[in-house]
Amino acid sequence: MSTKLIDAYLDGSLTAPEMQQLNALLLSDAEVRREFAEILNMDSALAAMAAGWTKDGAPAARQTHWRARSPRWIAAAASGALLLSGWWWQNSQHAFATVEKAAGVVEMADGSALRDESHEIKAGSVALVTARGARIVIEAPAEFRFESAQRLHMKRGRLAADVPPAAKGFTVITPTGDAIDLGTRFGVDVPSSGSAEVHVFQGEVIAKASGAKAKQSLRTGDAITFDQGASTSRELRSSAFIQADEMSELTAGLAAGRRAQSDAALEKWKSDSALIALLDFETDDALTGIFRRVQGRWPGSHAPEFVNVGDHLKLDVGGDRDWPQLSLAAWVRLDRLGAPYQSLFHTDGWDSSNPGQVHWMINRDTTMRLALIGNTLSRDANERDGHPDSRTSVLPEQGRWVHLATVYDSRAKTVRFYLNGQFDKQTLLHVAHPARLGPSQIGNWNQQDRKLSGRVDELLLLGRAMTDDEIYALHAAGNPYR
Repeated sequence: MSTKLIDAYLDGSLTAPEMQQLNALLLSDAEVRREFAEILNMDSALAAMAAGWTKDGAPAARQTHWRARSPRWIAAAASGALLLSGWWWQNSQHAFATVEKAAGVVEMADGSALRDESHEIKAGSVALVTARGARIVIEAPAEFRFESAQRLHMKRGRLAADVPPAAKGFTVITPTGDAIDLGTRFGVDVPSSGSAEVHVFQGEVIAKASGAKAKQSLRTGDAITFDQGASTSRELRSSAFIQADEMSELTAGLAAGRRAQSDAALEKWKSDSALIALLDFETDDALTGIFRRVQGRWPGSHAPEFVNVGDHLKLDVGGDRDWPQLSLAAWVRLDRLGAPYQSLFHTDGWDSSNPGQVHWMINRDTTMRLALIGNTLSRDANERDGHPDSRTSVLPEQGRWVHLATVYDSRAKTVRFYLNGQFDKQTLLHVAHPARLGPSQIGNWNQQDRKLSGRVDELLLLGRAMTDDEIYALHAAGNPYR
């Protein structure tokens, strides 16, 4: 009965006796009030975008049931507004969202109620649940404000939302465009400078750039950038957003003392006589290049993020000498892209007159590769492109930090690959030059086909061959997940 009355209310056919009946139900039944609020929110959120809405701006094939509002409907609505004003006022005093967990955040505490005040977090991540049950993770640095339980203004920051049916219509408003949920899991990235992005992991979102007439229906796997009043398609950044399930694991890891264990382990590596470089990225004073400084694998920590072609970080490590053995290890959180390679660590050159220059990368099929110029494979090696590759895909389908390691030994003529502390594969070489380092880069390596998209944390270069046990211990000590 209530649904029929609410539909009649929305399409303007509600009679005066039916209006009285609906008012009585709303004032006496909390479940009817919840249903009314949900349907009304969807109606108001979508009506603004109903005309001509399609992915390409052409007339929509799908139509909703909104109709022109008659004078009788306006009078009924005014009457209903007066009768329901007490309930609406009472509801507005409730929290729009509640902090479930503030990890590495000093500005908020667990259990805090959020209403319409402005909030800023400078480090860490916060998990929220709205009054309608939408689960949201916001990553610092961020500034945001709830207008209601269903409308969130993001001035800057990164947000991942998991929206249940009861919260359909949840809207994220950014300086360059808006995203309206239709029952989905999606992410919104609002950088400190530049245009906001919307990424749909599952379901559907309506996106509209500020000042644009055209709207877009984004579905699973779609992503756009709001750019100068228009929406431009881009690749899905599959690892850019911490979502609710991962947030639970990260906070559990912090509570279990994992970060302290990791810091203690790093101190031991710093005293290793074979250490070439150990970058934890907590300070960026000595780092040069083009990158975003974002959260590392610990909530409240820092790491460089590479997003666009040309993003990179410059290094000069290892000096002008030969390294017969070399171990490389890093925590990474990388997107699954269609690019041929993603550059983890590349020396600046690739010149046959300087054999041994090192290129460590991720292939298109998301396996790991270590290539040294001038090296050749043994006859027993079965490699696709003439360079040693890992056997296993090293990137998850969506999100999560993984630990990658490669051990090179020119004396034994071997390359060994490891994923999350576990040995994956060994390749034998016929010619194996000592490694040469020096000026190098993490990231783009000045070529379109070497684009890195994601974050890198705790990069270790060691001038000896690490053992299986050492790599296992390195991963175990630094694993952010409980």
